Amino acid sequence: MIFELNLNREELEKRTDKDVLIRKKMLDENSIEYNNLADGDKEALKYLVKAANYANIVYMKQDNELNLPFLSFLEDEIKKGNKEAELTKILFDAQLGVIGIDSESNKVILIKNAEEKDGKAFYPADLTKEEFHKILIKMLNQGEKEEVSEILNQRTIVKRNGDKLRAVDYTEEFKEEFEQIAGYLEKAAGVSTDKDFNEYLILQAKALRENNPMLDAYADKKWASLQDTPLEFTISREQYADLLTGSVTENEELNELLKQNQITAISKDSIGIRAGIVNKKGTEDLLKVKHFLPLMAENMPLKEKYEQNISCEDDNLQTMVDVDIVSLRGDEGSYRGGITIAQNLPNNDKLSLTIGGGRRNVYHRQIRTSNTPEAIERRQKRLNATLNPELHKYYNPEADHWFTIGHENVHSLGPKSGTEALGKYKNIIEENKADMGSLALLDCLTEAGVYTEEEKKQILVTFGANCFLKAKPEISQAHRVRTVMQTYFFIKEGAIKVSNEGIIDIDINKMISAAKKMLTEIIELQLSQDFKKAEEYINNYFCWTNEFELISKKLKETDKSLNGMIITPLADYLCKQ
Repeated sequence: MIFELNLNREELEKRTDKDVLIRKKMLDENSIEYNNLADGDKEALKYLVKAANYANIVYMKQDNELNLPFLSFLEDEIKKGNKEAELTKILFDAQLGVIGIDSESNKVILIKNAEEKDGKAFYPADLTKEEFHKILIKMLNQGEKEEVSEILNQRTIVKRNGDKLRAVDYTEEFKEEFEQIAGYLEKAAGVSTDKDFNEYLILQAKALRENNPMLDAYADKKWASLQDTPLEFTISREQYADLLTGSVTENEELNELLKQNQITAISKDSIGIRAGIVNKKGTEDLLKVKHFLPLMAENMPLKEKYEQNISCEDDNLQTMVDVDIVSLRGDEGSYRGGITIAQNLPNNDKLSLTIGGGRRNVYHRQIRTSNTPEAIERRQKRLNATLNPELHKYYNPEADHWFTIGHENVHSLGPKSGTEALGKYKNIIEENKADMGSLALLDCLTEAGVYTEEEKKQILVTFGANCFLKAKPEISQAHRVRTVMQTYFFIKEGAIKVSNEGIIDIDINKMISAAKKMLTEIIELQLSQDFKKAEEYINNYFCWTNEFELISKKLKETDKSLNGMIITPLADYLCKQ
């Protein structure tokens, strides 16, 4: 296929400049973490990073039907000496696709006239939302309940079938890639030194080969129980990309038919892989919080009205590890205006949670600890331009990690089920809950001795200083939309103020009470299972005001970065062996 590049030479050179496209370096081959591994685990890690590379292929197929043809086109053009193609490929590799987004919410489109679809490549490219709803209504009225249930399942690719649609399971659609991944997992299990880890790898390999959701559940359950393993390997399945599946709640006729047929629409899973080395010291620090999970559950608003993953008496179903990252591939490694620093999985839609499985938090050390001189300089310029000087003493980058620990743990708290009814707003609401819970629970955790009063202030100020964005995000950007909503809420509650000169002031005494108030409203919204209430709530708080514009302008002036990319020297070294 022949493509026309969308970005000119000047734009390409700007966007690939080191100050604009920031580099985040993962472990290298000379790292002490790698050298300290047992020989068997070194050999296993080699197979795991090779398995991870196949996630890129799966993810690109899910993301856009043009990704792989365009990648081949770029590689051919580079061989011909095409400099624009070479620069374009740098951006393609960073965002893992022909369409991404930067930190100023600009679409980064690498092909002339390419368009992003709500259904990504999970659905036919020419399928509109209106036609999608119409076809599902027709199929349900004709009694095709099972077929519609599969179409709205999180692990299927949807194709046209005459004037209807049909679903193809991931194990069939991605059979070649899944077989390669499974084979490498089995090889890793044959040499790794940890029995439990090897058992998980075998379960995961089996799940990749068979169209049986329960096999995923068994693998997820085992993975979530892992705590003391030398290596980390995750096949993540998250649902932020697919906006079409959740749109069914917007059509009243279709929504009613789905309820009558007891069908829950679950957005499609984007496939990613993480491979790394468990950091023992970092993990020990994380586990200090585990003892207090029942206390956190006890202090969640409206706890008597729902079941949550962590009970007030028992926290055995939550593990957590800090990981030195070797490889992030697929959905894990696509840098689109930002990249994940931690995850709490499996999500509530996964079957493992129905068979007694727990959840597991994994933290990405190399993503959060980017303390290069350039990063430190960018951060200080931003603080000097935007934050009240009297609050600088409370700003602590490590406090952002403490906040993230709270955020990930709160994902295990609150309503355990029913949030799918919120449709495309489900993720925005859930991320908002996790943030507000992290702040709302600070008082009880400080009283319990988890944090000092000084550290509590650092968390609150660091959060407040970081909660302004360079530009108003699109509604599809769940993490950024929730940030705007929270900031607007805090401004309305008087916890955050912005002067006419664009200086942020934070009333530490009002931050926690405001967070508790918003957290309660969010949980009430989740319990309502009402799409229209969710839409109304988001519209009320997703407001971009003059305060946001003032700070946005300063952020753009002090930080020229627009996007980033991950560098994986150890993974690259191992893949050559």
